[in-house]
Amino acid sequence: MASLQVINHPIVSDKVRQLRDVATSNADFLRLAGEISRFVAYEAFRDTPVTDTTVDTPVATGAAAVRIDTEYLIVPILRAGLGMSPAVQEVLPHHRVCLVGLRRNEQTLRPDVYLDGLPESLDGVHVVLCDPMLATGGSLVCVLDMLAERGAGEVSVLCLIVARTGVDHVLSRHPGVKIIAAALDERLNEVGYIVPGLGDAGDRLFGPPAR
Repeated sequence: MASLQVINHPIVSDKVRQLRDVATSNADFLRLAGEISRFVAYEAFRDTPVTDTTVDTPVATGAAAVRIDTEYLIVPILRAGLGMSPAVQEVLPHHRVCLVGLRRNEQTLRPDVYLDGLPESLDGVHVVLCDPMLATGGSLVCVLDMLAERGAGEVSVLCLIVARTGVDHVLSRHPGVKIIAAALDERLNEVGYIVPGLGDAGDRLFGPPAR
C-alpha cells in the first residue's frame, strides 16, 4: 500500500531547523544531513524482518538475540543523495550500493539519466533510494520506473524534506512505494523549489558544481 511517513520527533525537528538555516555552512549541512538520515533510516526499518538466534556474551552462553539477514540495495540519486547514503549504510548491516545520476533536460524539462549503475536484474531485491529533496517527483519517478523494469521488490524512499505535490505524484505512479521523510512542506515555488525548503541540497552539501 502507498504510504508516506513523516518523523515526528523534537530532536529531528530541531536538526531540520538547523539544516534549513541559510547560515549553515556546507560542512555543518553535510553533518546534519547524515544525522537526520540515520533517524530516517531507523524509522524506515523499524519492522525489518529478523531471525532468532543466540549470542555468547562475556558472562553468558547462548543468550537470546536476533539477526538481520536481508541484504538491501542502497541507491543514492546523484549528487545530493551522496549526503545521505553513508549514514544509511551504517544503519543497515547487509547492503550493496549502486549509483544513479540524473540531470534536468532544459528542452524537455524531464530528467535525463547520465549514470545507470543498477544491475540488469533486481528480482525481488529490497531497494533503498536516498533522495534528500522530493519536490515535483519527476526524478524519483524516473528512477522508480527503472527499478520496476528490472523487477525490484519492495522500495523504500528516504528523504530529508518532501513536498506534497511530489509525494502525490510519486504515489500515483508507484502506489507500492514507501516514503519516509524528516519534514513535509506544502508547496513549491514558481521554479519548482520546495518552500520553505532549504534551497539546492546538492549545492549546500558540496558547493556549486564546476562550470
